Amino acid sequence: MNEALDRAAELISSADAVLVCAGAGMGVDSGLPDFRGATGFWQAYPPYERLGLRFEELADPVHFVEDPALAWGFYGHRLDLYRRTLPHDGFRVLREWGARVFTSNVDGQFQRAGFDHVAEVHGSIHHLQCVQPCTDDVWPADDVVVDVDPATMRATGPLPSCRNCGGLARPNILMFGDWAWLGGPSQKALDALAQWRRAHRDIVVLELGAGVAVPTVRRQAELASAASGALVRVNPREPEVRHGRGVSLPMGALAAITELARRIG
Repeated sequence: MNEALDRAAELISSADAVLVCAGAGMGVDSGLPDFRGATGFWQAYPPYERLGLRFEELADPVHFVEDPALAWGFYGHRLDLYRRTLPHDGFRVLREWGARVFTSNVDGQFQRAGFDHVAEVHGSIHHLQCVQPCTDDVWPADDVVVDVDPATMRATGPLPSCRNCGGLARPNILMFGDWAWLGGPSQKALDALAQWRRAHRDIVVLELGAGVAVPTVRRQAELASAASGALVRVNPREPEVRHGRGVSLPMGALAAITELARRIG
C-alpha cells in the first residue's frame, strides 16, 4: 500500500493539473448515506424498506406526475440532508491542489467546499425545473423548504412550483428513464471542462468513490487518463484498474487524500 501511495503522490505532484472524478463514495466520509444496494439504501431510509421501495424505484420521474407527495418526500428530505452536511477535510485539500471536478453526485458538496468549476453530469438537487417542462428554464432551489413526515417519508406541505407556469417543479436531476430532464446547465459545465482539458495536457486523474454499477465517472476518468495512464483510483470495494493503467488504492476518499497530502507536503 505504501508503494502505491508513493506512486500516486508522485503522479499528483508532478502533474500540471489535477482532475477529480468523484462518485458517491466521496460523500460517505462527510456522513452522507451509501445507497449501494437495497440494503444500504434501506438502512438510510427505513420507511422505504417497509414499503418495499428501492432507490431505483424512487428516483423515477414518473412519481412527480403520479404521486408528487411521495416524490418530493424523497427529494425534499435529501435536499435538507445535503444542506446540513459539511464537506469533510478532503475537499479542502483538493481545492488547495487546484483540482477541477467532474462528478455524478447531485449533492452540491464541492460547491459548498468552495469549488468554482464543477461539472455535474447528472445535474443538481439545488436547482429546479418544471415537471412538464414548460420551458428550458432551470433555477436555484435556495428558498425551497419541503416538510416531510419522517414516518411515511411523504411531503406534507405545499410543493415547489414552476416559476414560469405555476405547475409542479422538480429537482434538475437526471433520474432513471428520464426524458424530461433539462441538461443544458450540465452540458455547459461539461463543455467548459472539455476546454480546460484541451488546455492542460499533463493531467493526473484522481478518481474517488466511483463504483461500477453506474460507470459514468469511471469512464470519464479512464478517458481523461487514456493517453498518459496517470490515473489514481480510490475505492475501498472496487479499486482495480484495467491493464495496469493507473494506481489502485483500496481506501476511502478521506483516508486516501489525507495520506497523499502528507506525502506531497
